[in-house]
Amino acid sequence: MAEKEWENRVAYLGPEGTFTHLATKRLFENDWLIPVKTIPECIEAVSEGQVDLAVVPIENALEGIVPLTIDYLYHEANLFVTAEMAIPIAQHLMVNKAQLENWENVEHIYSHSHALAQCHKYLYYRFRTVPQEAHSSTAAAAKYVSEHPEECVAAIANEAAAAQYDLAIVESNIHDFHFNHTRFFVLSKSNIRVESLTHDEQVKTTLMVKLPNDNPGALHQLLSVFSWRRLNLSKIESRPLKTKLGEYFFIVDVLEDERVPMMQGAMEELRALGCSVKSLGSYYMFE
Repeated sequence: MAEKEWENRVAYLGPEGTFTHLATKRLFENDWLIPVKTIPECIEAVSEGQVDLAVVPIENALEGIVPLTIDYLYHEANLFVTAEMAIPIAQHLMVNKAQLENWENVEHIYSHSHALAQCHKYLYYRFRTVPQEAHSSTAAAAKYVSEHPEECVAAIANEAAAAQYDLAIVESNIHDFHFNHTRFFVLSKSNIRVESLTHDEQVKTTLMVKLPNDNPGALHQLLSVFSWRRLNLSKIESRPLKTKLGEYFFIVDVLEDERVPMMQGAMEELRALGCSVKSLGSYYMFE
């Protein structure tokens, strides 16, 4: 039998069963999906040409931006966003089936740090004295529980992880707020965009902007650049520059294509004001 030819090699934050894996499967169901252990490894895989694309989480509706992703894109990588995906997040408590009769006496609860935070109220009132431990992903926590049937421990993860690692869900939908979505970036070395019949028609551009040092009113000037051009910002957020206290760069999401004249003019004006501007490209949103 001839070996199957894949259109793209797509790295994602693994292992199988993570929310990133679910998002990746929805958009790239006919491609070669490659699980990677950490976000930096995902980004490096596409930067070094080991894969064509990489899918990484960028923001959660409850916990906010994923600092590791945005900081790595600013400081370490020269990549572009080719698409953005958003999926609903539902967290469940699961145990090894060998511990099903004893699950209420769990001794440790494992998950990703964001998932633990998303279930804070549940954990506080239900398992206040039980130690929690962060893993690299929710699926990694589920995998650990599956591999240690002799331990009375639990994982917080999704239904796919429970099925993947043959765990029993003992409490469903334990997240504190029920409107919970996570956004994911699809990264590439090329400034292209994923096209499909299912995407939102609104184009978005993500810019990373560093303001000039010690310039009074610089943030106001930045906002004015977009305001008078009637360019709509869907997000603006600061991140530390990792140089010294009080120095930041800004992540700016603009609901416009970077190739249109108004956007080109905005970026030129920002540079004229002394700002450093790094564009991650323009892309569509998939839900």
